[in-house]
Amino acid sequence: MTDSPSTLSPEHLEDLRLRTRNFIRSTVIPAEPHPGEALDAATRIRLQMAAKEAGIFAPHVSTRYGGQGLPIEHWSVIFQEAGYSLIGPSALNCMAPDEGNMHMLALIGTEEQKQRYLVPLANGDTRSCFGMTEPHPGAGSDPAALLTTATKVDGGWSITGHKRFTSGALLADFCIVMTRTEAVGGSPAGATMLLVDLANPGVRVGKLIHTMDRAIDGGHPHVHFENCVVPDSAVLGEVGKGFTYAQVRLGPARLTHCMRWLGLARRSLDIALDRIERREIFGSPMKNLGLAQELIAQCVIDIETSDAIITKTALLLATDAKAGSALSSVAKVYVSEAVCRVIDRCVQLCGGDGVSDDLPLASYLNEVRPFRIYDGSNETHKWAISRRASARRAAAVAAGEPYLADVGDEF
Repeated sequence: MTDSPSTLSPEHLEDLRLRTRNFIRSTVIPAEPHPGEALDAATRIRLQMAAKEAGIFAPHVSTRYGGQGLPIEHWSVIFQEAGYSLIGPSALNCMAPDEGNMHMLALIGTEEQKQRYLVPLANGDTRSCFGMTEPHPGAGSDPAALLTTATKVDGGWSITGHKRFTSGALLADFCIVMTRTEAVGGSPAGATMLLVDLANPGVRVGKLIHTMDRAIDGGHPHVHFENCVVPDSAVLGEVGKGFTYAQVRLGPARLTHCMRWLGLARRSLDIALDRIERREIFGSPMKNLGLAQELIAQCVIDIETSDAIITKTALLLATDAKAGSALSSVAKVYVSEAVCRVIDRCVQLCGGDGVSDDLPLASYLNEVRPFRIYDGSNETHKWAISRRASARRAAAVAAGEPYLADVGDEF
């Protein structure tokens, strides 16, 4: 999807970061809606046009498809700058779910699919969503519970199923739908991804799920597929390999969420630092009080630790997608919890104003709290992290490493 890393110099990356930083502060932040309100369509279009003129639009997309061509190991510094504002990623067209869908389309889509879906999506002309989550007992944190089916028909597929929490669907033009398929013509049974235009008469966007977050345009509605027929050309990748492709999408998507939210954590700390610089209490500036210093120090530690694990994971994703996807679970758990801690401390430092709409911190808490659930609950990721750790250690001991738990005969 991205251009060769060899075409990117450190100077070019730093220049792009500084231009993005300036754009967010000078153009995006003044256009932010009132805390808790969504970005309106006209403002989004205006900001995207300005981002194109500034040469910072779609940083993650190949230059072939209209982006800046950054390889994944360089996304973080730019995504953090974009995430300094809740609407920054939308302005730069690197917001979920579109960003993750662009990444997957570029990696596994046919050229025809790229021209039809990726090019307008990367240009900001269309919107998209990803249909994975289903009502219980369907797929959620456990994708193997997938219930939506796609049945082979003459010249295509007929989809029947019910998705929920389909982020962005209210404004989307198309959906990448995870379906369960039987073995067909030598292809294995399993999951298959299908590209579905939401104008298809077999699609019905249903009830909107009202959640505490507002940053994702298009909400989190239900989407119903009722004998929705799509052509064979709608298959994304290969039939039966949907779960494999899901990891292609979900590993980087988890990490880019971390990048964007870390930018918001940095914004929150700046708000708190500005607050304690000028506020006095008990005859001393707040910045000189030990309790305030403890909160600030813990924020810095969480931010820098998050930054380090994001950087390590991105480098690994660039060279070993499977290992990088595994480490992205660690990053997702740590960063989602660290960002919540940072913003919560900043609310505390700002006192009553911190929980009011006079500052945006309370709305930031509402935005970041769901990330501990979205893209797989943290508890599910911890279960997988633990299983992988146990399996790695058992394999190492079986291969000859010493067993370290022997304590000898103590009695």
